[in-house]
Amino acid sequence: MNAVLEPDLNTLAAEVAAGLLASGRQLVTAESCTGGWIAKACTDLPGSSQWFRGGVVAYCNELKAALLGVSPGTLASEGAVSEAVVREMAVGALERLGGEVAIAVSGIAGPDGGVPGKPVGTVWLAWARRCDTGVRVHAVAARFAGDREQVRRRAVHRALAELLDLENSS
Repeated sequence: MNAVLEPDLNTLAAEVAAGLLASGRQLVTAESCTGGWIAKACTDLPGSSQWFRGGVVAYCNELKAALLGVSPGTLASEGAVSEAVVREMAVGALERLGGEVAIAVSGIAGPDGGVPGKPVGTVWLAWARRCDTGVRVHAVAARFAGDREQVRRRAVHRALAELLDLENSS
């Protein structure tokens, strides 16, 4: 299964790169459950420094707050795997890392860690973009089936595919 999906991630990253290069925008990432995999997919491409600024892997809540500016109150009330937190992660990535576009991901990859209402495979993703009126943020929840690697890979795929769709629709 990995051999089939890996080229797809490379293709998606190359399409994202082309779109960002054409628009003159740069991407930053704020990753939790994907552990830097989105950044890896981006930097696997030669010349990625022209459109990818970098990212933060903030796995624990303390780092989400310290590095990305996520409110401890939001973390306490909503939990790390929530719309509010990924929105704050995405905006924080733009504010602290620069760039014009951000991807943020937080989820429960498994095999344990699921709770009622947030089972294993639950992932929140957000995309933030600077525009003339400020920052626009789009967030979605997803539930991915499979083992830990499959959940994480599917989250990376969704993050890149949706960024591509959002960039193409702007």
